[in-house]
Amino acid sequence: MQIPEFSQGDILAFVVATGFAAGLNVYATALSLGAMARLHWIELPLGLEMLANTWVLSASGALFSIEVFADKVPGFDLVWNALHTFVRIPVAALMAYAAGSQLPPAAHVLATCLGAGFAAIAHGAKSAARLAVTPSPEPVSNIALSTAEDAGAVGLSWVAVHHPLTGAAVAGALAIAGIGVMAWGYRVARRGARKLFTRPTVH
Repeated sequence: MQIPEFSQGDILAFVVATGFAAGLNVYATALSLGAMARLHWIELPLGLEMLANTWVLSASGALFSIEVFADKVPGFDLVWNALHTFVRIPVAALMAYAAGSQLPPAAHVLATCLGAGFAAIAHGAKSAARLAVTPSPEPVSNIALSTAEDAGAVGLSWVAVHHPLTGAAVAGALAIAGIGVMAWGYRVARRGARKLFTRPTVH
């Protein structure tokens, strides 16, 4: 099933939602959008046709498969997330730039900034949550958190295409919560660092 052509407002809403989704899992977002377009279930905004390309789908699928496991290993997930600071945010910005290719110049710049900004918030919240959860001796919390992020990226991608304004509203609410998670994670990490580097005084 295809959806009507995107309006300017829909495109801005779309990049907000998909930007946040990409910040959670950029490979799941690209794979979801590309696969739905390839199966003719949806019509993507002009400029994003490359997501349905066989090579892009294959690369997204392979990288998503790797992330499914890598992102669930306590300790290694912190390294993985740190490295993906240089992947999730730039790719989200590029996707937003491509999606906004038909917009007027000012709106095009706004769309690119929105995509990158919401990806940065999602990525920051994800990283902060991992910093707080990873020290836990059991792996269940890491696995549950990673699974929720993957499902959130796929679900938000679907909503972004079918109901852009709803997707943007959900992403906005999650972004507000994400800022709170970043503040909480920073406090937890600071307390942990303080305990690690504070040595008892020898009398």
